[in-house]
Formats: sequence, C-alpha cells, structure tokens
Amino acid sequence: MTEPRLKTEIRIAAHLRRAQGAGAFATIARRGDPDAGAVAVKVYLGAGRSRVLVQSRDLDGRSIWRDPLAGGAGVDAPPEGGPPADHQEAEVDAWLAKETAIDPDLWIIEIEDREGRAFLED
Repeated sequence: MTEPRLKTEIRIAAHLRRAQGAGAFATIARRGDPDAGAVAVKVYLGAGRSRVLVQSRDLDGRSIWRDPLAGGAGVDAPPEGGPPADHQEAEVDAWLAKETAIDPDLWIIEIEDREGRAFLED
C-alpha cells in the first residue's frame, strides 16, 4: 500500500514559503502538472555556479533528493556529509532544458540564497 501524497502544487507552495520565510528569493520558473508533476530545484550560488536537485524515490520507495549531474547520490546521504556538488549554471540550465523536453509535467523552482540552501523538506 502506498502512502498518500500531497498534490505537487501544494508542495511547491510550501517550498516557496519555506525559502522566502528564511530570506531567500524563490520563484516558480516552470509549472508542471499540478497533481503529480516531478520537481527540480535549481539553487543559484552566484558567479555562474548553481546546484540542481530532483526529487526521486530510493529502492525502498522513500522520497529522496538527488543531484542528477553528480551520478545520482541522494541528498539524504551526500558524500562525507557535504552539500550537493556545484556546477556551471549553463550545465544546469542545459540539463533542465533537456528534461523539460522529455517531461512536460516537470516543475522547476529557482532559489537564490547566499548560503546555497535548497530548503528541501525533511
């Protein structure tokens, strides 16, 4: 039996409030399916550097956030407890463009935060 899930648009609204409440700039860069669209979070770090995280499921069906450009390690267990990898913003944007061409239901949240926080739910 699967656990009940909130609609994506509700989770997105909560994510934006969490980021904005902490003083970061956050916006919806692309709207996907309001009920069950996938979510990608782009965190702009400045100086042409960004991070990208996508929500997926692990082998046990638990929700995790992973960096698709770094080989797929989940954020719940980053290497040596560090943050996700930084990438060139152009590389992140190219990956997001490719993904939106494949998945028209993809949501993209963009966050600009001096500390590089993605404000992912626990």
